[in-house]
Amino acid sequence: MKEKFKIQNSKFKIIFFILALFTFHFSLFTAVEAKIYIDITSPSSKKLPIAIYDLEGALGKEISEILREDLIFTGLFMYIDKASYIEDPAQAFNPQNWKPLGIEAVIKGSVSDGKDLAVTINLYDTSEVRPILSKQYQAGKDLMRQLAHNIANDIYQALTGMPGIFRTKIAFVAEDDGDKGIYLMDWDGQQIRKMGLKGKLVLTPHWSPDGTKIVYSSERGRQWGLYLLDFQIMTEKRVFASKGINMAGDFFPQGDKVALSSSKEGTPDLFILSLKDLALKKLTSSYGIDVSPAVSPDGNHIAFVSDRGGSPQIYLMRSDGSDVRRVTFEGSYNTSPSWSPKGDR
Repeated sequence: MKEKFKIQNSKFKIIFFILALFTFHFSLFTAVEAKIYIDITSPSSKKLPIAIYDLEGALGKEISEILREDLIFTGLFMYIDKASYIEDPAQAFNPQNWKPLGIEAVIKGSVSDGKDLAVTINLYDTSEVRPILSKQYQAGKDLMRQLAHNIANDIYQALTGMPGIFRTKIAFVAEDDGDKGIYLMDWDGQQIRKMGLKGKLVLTPHWSPDGTKIVYSSERGRQWGLYLLDFQIMTEKRVFASKGINMAGDFFPQGDKVALSSSKEGTPDLFILSLKDLALKKLTSSYGIDVSPAVSPDGNHIAFVSDRGGSPQIYLMRSDGSDVRRVTFEGSYNTSPSWSPKGDR
């Protein structure tokens, strides 16, 4: 029997609908001639020297500090200390003030403190006079950190040509009043939130590709089940349960199927569960243990762990269960496969 209940606490709606609370006013948002300042795919790329002013106005220093932490964490930027800046923050940008310092990008801006925060950001290439990014942002004061992460994403994309990670969320399992529960936090470990969904054991939370759902495993009433948490309608629903141990794997790219491992027939095998009709398709049947399915970004392949060769190793197969082959041969215990976003590793 399917279980379903409503998540009553409305504060969690804020987490996933925060984008709707931002309003953006564009004056200029272009990377000049699509110039790539940092090639993140190049192993020989050097760190980009960047100057980041404290934004003028209320909360300007706090927002600037978040920008610095976000950008420096990537390992792609070399932050130049403010003590070396020649230009006054309110002074018009002049490339000649920066070239002798070897700084290649400069961030300036201001914050207007009214009912909401209104932030103006200008990102300059020191080889040109005009900004490569000029943008205004507006959000409630309680969304200051999310606003700063959003600005960091835009700066990162303007300089690398790739989307940033700074608005992403991390789902994890931790203690919750004697049980195990699902928690969420920002990518940088800030703003940890308890979701109020728990069981004696909770494992393997996985995000849907569009970030609106999480599937995870939980032992409740002495039975292991897969549960789907849908943030759009704020409900949790049990989508699969059986005897044995059932562990959630990745979503498929369309978000309509999930991979899972289940020992309902004895040793753990891999299956695909349709979230539309809850139909189950078996993919593996081996004498060994097959677990931890990781679906490739294009949905065509599944990496998984199996001890069919005598020790836990990573295997790869097509998403229909065919063409199974071992891919790890060093070490006697290889587990937890995970794909790169592009699916090339």
